[in-house]
Amino acid sequence: MDEISVKVEGLTKLYRLYEKPVDRLKESLNIFRKSYHREHYALRNVSFEIKKGETVGIIGVNGAGKSTILKIITGVLNPTSGSVSVNGRISALLELGAGFNPDYSGIENIYLNGTMMGYTKEEVASRLDDILSFADIGDFINQPVKTYSSGMFVRLAFAVAINIDPEILIVDEALSVGDVFFQAKCYKKFEEFKEKGKTILFVSHSLSSISKYCDRVILLDKGEKEAEGNPHDMIDLYKKILVNENNEIPEEDEGIEGIADDGGYYAEGLWKNRLILNPIQNSYGDNRAEIIDFAVTDSKGRITNNIEKGSKFSVKMKVKFNAHIEDPIFAFTIVDLQGTEITGTNTMFENEDIGAVSEGDVKTVTFEQKMDIQGGDYLLSLGCTGYSDGDFTVYHRLYEVCNITVVSDKNTVGFYDMNSKVSFE
Repeated sequence: MDEISVKVEGLTKLYRLYEKPVDRLKESLNIFRKSYHREHYALRNVSFEIKKGETVGIIGVNGAGKSTILKIITGVLNPTSGSVSVNGRISALLELGAGFNPDYSGIENIYLNGTMMGYTKEEVASRLDDILSFADIGDFINQPVKTYSSGMFVRLAFAVAINIDPEILIVDEALSVGDVFFQAKCYKKFEEFKEKGKTILFVSHSLSSISKYCDRVILLDKGEKEAEGNPHDMIDLYKKILVNENNEIPEEDEGIEGIADDGGYYAEGLWKNRLILNPIQNSYGDNRAEIIDFAVTDSKGRITNNIEKGSKFSVKMKVKFNAHIEDPIFAFTIVDLQGTEITGTNTMFENEDIGAVSEGDVKTVTFEQKMDIQGGDYLLSLGCTGYSDGDFTVYHRLYEVCNITVVSDKNTVGFYDMNSKVSFE
């Protein structure tokens, strides 16, 4: 065990999910033991070992159990069954601000966190200059942390986590909050930790980071350990999981369309039902046109929210017209999670005129292009617009209707990759 930092055996985490809060009470009082819940396994019989000095990454789609397993290792959650053995002092950076008192100042939270990890006030004080230098948040260190931006919050949290000399560092996606320079500083610290023989366990959606820094990768899928091995092989397997092999648009399946008894439009077998959609959709327009279906497809024509960087993909949209319109314009836009427009186009920019459409017409437009945006999560907006009596008019627009996750094992600086070719003489 001396060479093992973390040992996980048969780890299972089961949640009971209730439709309504009252169902929990009904179940507890029911003399016939009637069940009012459904079971959800966040983790199911997961086992692995991490040797001292290893840097191990955990990857998987959202809901795979990555954060759950880190919380159990650090003692934040208790498992339903199984065991975890930890050999060494752990410093963990999990949810943003976990372990921080929002009413305390930055300085007070540094001492609070150090005390919680078993250090004396004097030991924390001896590391204070390193923590303040790394966090680099200036006079805000003396202000309550509830006044901090998310970036300042993670700077301080990470500075505390790595400067108290842990033997095992556990990080859960926290680095995605900081700017590119802060992230570079954090990864440099990773290199220093590796050189000192410390153990690092981290979850990240950045496949480039996983590939560069990890000695080994554990792949989770739907709460189970799918595989573990070298980063290259695990990333390839992860990409296969991301792309559902059976999610193609059949050539004959364009949806079953018609007019319902109330005069409204109905459709079955919709493409959009195979995507992860935004539950809060902003839909607006004058209703002379209606976007009735849409899809994002990969290079093989499979409907998916996940597109591999460097590959071809398509945005497909089906529009039903409720009035005669001259020269409608179809458009899509991709924005980042802060709402900044990253890219987009429309049929007018592309010099593709559809001409006049009549009431009842249904038109399908497909935009095909190469994905050169950096790896990460983005949001897709769709629109059908045009000019009515010389005025720009929105017939129908779906704002941030679904996410697009760009899967990448190589990111450069900025929003997109220039695909530079490097040569030496």
